[in-house]
Amino acid sequence: MDYRRTYIRDLFDLPPGNPATAYGWVKTRRDSKGVSFVQIADGSCFKDLQVVIEAGTIPEETLKRITTGASVRFDGDIVESPGEGQETEFKAHSVEVYGEADPAHYPLQKKGASFEFLREIAHLRARGNTFGAVFRVRSRCAYAIHKFFIDRGFHNIHTPIITASDCEGAGAMFAVTTLLDAQGHGPEAKAALRAMEFSEDFFGKPAYLTVSGQLDAETLALGMTNVYTFGPTFRAENSGTSRHLAEFWMIEPEMAFCSLEGNMNLAEEFLKEVIQDLLDNCSADLEFFNQRIEPDLLSTLHHVVNSGFERMTYTEAVDRLAKSGEPFEFPVFWGSDLQSEHERWLTEIDVGRPVILTDYPKDIKAFYMRQNEDGKTVRAMDVLAPRIGEIIGGSQREERYDVLEKRIVEMGLPLEAYWWYLDLRRFGSVPHSGFGLGFERMLMYVTGMKNIRDVIPFHRTPGSAEF
Repeated sequence: MDYRRTYIRDLFDLPPGNPATAYGWVKTRRDSKGVSFVQIADGSCFKDLQVVIEAGTIPEETLKRITTGASVRFDGDIVESPGEGQETEFKAHSVEVYGEADPAHYPLQKKGASFEFLREIAHLRARGNTFGAVFRVRSRCAYAIHKFFIDRGFHNIHTPIITASDCEGAGAMFAVTTLLDAQGHGPEAKAALRAMEFSEDFFGKPAYLTVSGQLDAETLALGMTNVYTFGPTFRAENSGTSRHLAEFWMIEPEMAFCSLEGNMNLAEEFLKEVIQDLLDNCSADLEFFNQRIEPDLLSTLHHVVNSGFERMTYTEAVDRLAKSGEPFEFPVFWGSDLQSEHERWLTEIDVGRPVILTDYPKDIKAFYMRQNEDGKTVRAMDVLAPRIGEIIGGSQREERYDVLEKRIVEMGLPLEAYWWYLDLRRFGSVPHSGFGLGFERMLMYVTGMKNIRDVIPFHRTPGSAEF
């Protein structure tokens, strides 16, 4: 056996009469008039391969071992199929059963199972239709993202997972320490952690799992011009919503000598090209999601690819929302953080296509965003898409030393933790911009899956760290 073997996806391209070998896992087996029909899959494509075993071809004792969940190798021929909906099928001459699966205990039976149950058996769920499709799309989407940036001359960089600074200034970070067994949760635990003497700890100072690679990416951008990260990030929010994970992946490009306008242009190009790649290369999987998960998914994705993104300021958006007459659950006023219902109204009803909002109030944005001359807003941007709302967030970064230092102090962050970040503004500072895209949020959008736990192989959420 070799990794360069033929996959099931390749067998569908073979004309009848060709000998072949098929590897995979059994999804179903049915017997009719002495003939057995076995559906197998290997995860290489959405379609199952139908294997026909004629009576007397395989010993009865071996046939009994071919049950749902078993792993097998069939040798045989590609033949024309008399059945509707398929051109060819696989006529087996012999079989090797690599691993049996007791049908009385195998949890992935033909009958449907809820997504909640499938999360409990996440180690097996990739064998089913839905999650095989999800993870194929995830794989292709990662490839398309790397290709997009590399084709434009960006350098892929790897930023630290362990950090001593909080990029977002929100404090929702996991501590990394060899001193503590447990400190519990909440502000008391955080205060106790900060009060401890860390000189004896592994790093000699408080350290955390990063919530973003952005700050470190800026250091590389201000020397290599255009860079991007694609890596795991962590947030210790005690949230059990369908849109939050404790461990997730982020794509974060950073560009020197780039204004907010250039940042918006990149974000629009990025979404369009990645989605088009998935439409071109994952058509069967996306068609499944369109039929079973999210009606009109394909039309929405095509609409994003073919639309010019509307651009407006936060202030203009608040004015439109306030005059809309819509009974929003959350009130809209200048200075409020827009909610998903507001963002969807803008994209789906008011404008009818993706929207990029800019110039948000500085009090609801992070410390590193460049302040506008009005003293109230910053050069931030959010890309809003129909059906999901915000999908990308970014900004032009504050390149002025004195303004950035003052902002760090205003937000109660320790200046000493950002000495190196401030150094970038002391030595050859330039205007620069970047954005962040949550990979799992993107996957929810392109698959229509409703829970973020279902677009990552093994989810990490409050109370859940299995597998």
